[in-house]
Amino acid sequence: MLDAQAKRRRERVEAGKRRSSLGVDVAVALAARDEAVRRYEVEAGRALAALTGAEGLTVAEACEWAGDVSPAEVKRLVRAAAAAAAAAAAGDDDDGGGVDGSEGAEGGD
Repeated sequence: MLDAQAKRRRERVEAGKRRSSLGVDVAVALAARDEAVRRYEVEAGRALAALTGAEGLTVAEACEWAGDVSPAEVKRLVRAAAAAAAAAAAGDDDDGGGVDGSEGAEGGD
């Protein structure tokens, strides 16, 4: 009887450890996904900022060139790129570089 209870207790502990480890794996994977999405959105925002800035396009024209992107999305992405640049200038962890560490869609300076 006591051996059976001890065995069940060990099994519960082992199951708890496995589940905890899997839960951590999920959290880490989702955090990595969120960071990748953020970086790609900043890269898109930089390119859209170049379209509406250096290229002189309107937001509507930038939407046409970018494909299936709404004016609201263009504005959101440009704001995300500006915020990332400001954070990089302030010395935050993000270096402000592109997805691959490059300067961005404009080709850099």
